[in-house]
Amino acid sequence: MAAENHSTVTEFILEGLTNRPELQLPLFFLFLGIYSVTMVGNLGMITLICLNAQLHTPMYYFLSNLSFVDLCYSSVIIPKMLVNFVSEKNTISYAGCMSQFYFFIVFVIAECYMLTVMAYDRYVAICRPLLYNIIMSHRVCSLLVAGVYAIGFIDSNIETGLMLKLSYCDFHVSHYFCDILPLMTLSCSSTYDIEMTTFFLARFNIVVTSLTVLVSYAFILSSILHIASTEGRSKAFSMCSSHLAAVGLFYGSASFMYLKPSTASSLAQHNVASVFYTTVIPMLNPLIYSLRNKEVQAAIQKTLRLRVE
Repeated sequence: MAAENHSTVTEFILEGLTNRPELQLPLFFLFLGIYSVTMVGNLGMITLICLNAQLHTPMYYFLSNLSFVDLCYSSVIIPKMLVNFVSEKNTISYAGCMSQFYFFIVFVIAECYMLTVMAYDRYVAICRPLLYNIIMSHRVCSLLVAGVYAIGFIDSNIETGLMLKLSYCDFHVSHYFCDILPLMTLSCSSTYDIEMTTFFLARFNIVVTSLTVLVSYAFILSSILHIASTEGRSKAFSMCSSHLAAVGLFYGSASFMYLKPSTASSLAQHNVASVFYTTVIPMLNPLIYSLRNKEVQAAIQKTLRLRVE
């Protein structure tokens, strides 16, 4: 199946996380467990928000969309990974590889901007509470969410379009899914355009969104420190703690992967970091918001009582 260009490459071989046969089955059950918790957690969060009127607010509207993004995000990666753990030959078609890459970019960018929108929502809620319902109207919230998905699709169209132009001299992908760095190392044509585009888009998206989050929380912190009562400050901090934890996990792993030099020697580190980035974070987000949020806990208890009655 050796190929000189992408027109003769019909499939790629994913080398996966390990080439040790004795680890394949334990890893299968590990990631099956992670995926199960991810599905139950995110579907549960979406269902909970839909069923409870007290959660029909902008904050939880954005949270339900974050859960949807996490659900799709993990579903692009993990099912194929699970199949590869129990298959003798870990192959993926050329079309399947490009499709996986396309939707991975869509949802990772959407996650980045959804967290940013949620930070803006917290800023308005704490720093402009009297104008909150006017600023965060249903129309504004819908436009913000539509913009998040639009940016994801635009970025993905650009990067996937450039990826489709590459010629490939090899078909062994040193990764467990079709990501940009492992695919570029297989190219026998110039990757300058896609490297520069990825460099710009990744840095732009991470820097702009992270700065927006930091500025929002700088104003939030300033407002909280001016709250006279200890109870008021505690309530304000609790409103932001779950989101801060989710932001820290996401931007920490994203920065490690994309804000460092992209060299072949970094592939091993890239693989390890991306496991956390693509499988663990979508599982942790609903847990963070359910365990650290009193409103969500109350809604869960109310829903469970109604089911029992």
